Amino acid sequence: MYCIKCGSQLPDDAAFCIKCGSKQQVPQTAQPEKSASQSTNESQGVKEIKCPSCGAPISPKFGEMVITCEYCGSSVTLENTGWKNVERHTMLPITIIDKDDITARLKKMMDKGLLHRHLQETSTLEEISLSMIPYWIIPVAARTNLVATDIAAEVGSIATTAALFGVMGGAMGGGGFGSRRGGMGMGMMDGMLMGSMLGGGGMMGSANTKKAYTIDANYNCPVIALKALTMYQPHDYEFALDGRVDFDSKKIPKSVKILNGDINEDIAKNQAKTIADKLQSDAAHSKYHMIQQMQTEMDVSSGEILHVPIWFAKYDHKGKKIILVIDANSGAAINSIGL
Repeated sequence: MYCIKCGSQLPDDAAFCIKCGSKQQVPQTAQPEKSASQSTNESQGVKEIKCPSCGAPISPKFGEMVITCEYCGSSVTLENTGWKNVERHTMLPITIIDKDDITARLKKMMDKGLLHRHLQETSTLEEISLSMIPYWIIPVAARTNLVATDIAAEVGSIATTAALFGVMGGAMGGGGFGSRRGGMGMGMMDGMLMGSMLGGGGMMGSANTKKAYTIDANYNCPVIALKALTMYQPHDYEFALDGRVDFDSKKIPKSVKILNGDINEDIAKNQAKTIADKLQSDAAHSKYHMIQQMQTEMDVSSGEILHVPIWFAKYDHKGKKIILVIDANSGAAINSIGL
């Protein structure tokens, strides 16, 4: 830089001219603008932001992406482009809230074969808790096209061919139907052998039994929205969405903890596709045998946040830990985890 009065060359950060002593105007260094996420997300938490519904202050913890306003119950989610509203935030009402009630239900589940019969008798209940857990509900429309062998047609073709050549073999067996060595017994065996030899490509071989099939299905895949609980991710379970209501924290007892999420919608969509693909594959293999080709196409729609009341019960069974995850709205077992 140069002195604004005498023109002498000065260091860039000089406050005064070293020759004439005039005070210099030090140029201000431009500060980079913070991104939307940086301005709200600091090292251990974010500075106060406003709820888009009621204007109340929201102070999420570091890493959280799905936040529930403590005042009005609305939700916001942190995406790559900053904060935005979740289009819909709902919850399932708690129908099983009494600890004695859920304990009795767990005993019946364990005694009737949820894990092993009479497992509950040799297990000790160590912990049990009820929380409102956030899930992404991701709608997935799946279509699976596959080529498989029609087992019934294949078996029928083989049986018909064997019987036909058995009769022919009996007639050509060397002694007619009345001969003991060349009669029906040996003729049937010879005929089956001939049928086997000719069946590969001969004029009386079995017909091509491969067929094309399509499996269409729609899923509302629940993806747990909290990284710390991903080990409890459901795989073949869907919540009773007909019973969901708009989220209202005032309708949830104070003793029940409401957890916020830290998994965004893009990650949830990828997880939902994996779940739907597995469900389609299981459906195909349970219905068809000898699948030659299989391809699944999926249409994934925008999701919504659903808070679900979940009972977590931890048992000790001969030194092994077992955790049961129960839907406190329907009373059904979501999954069981052995640790």
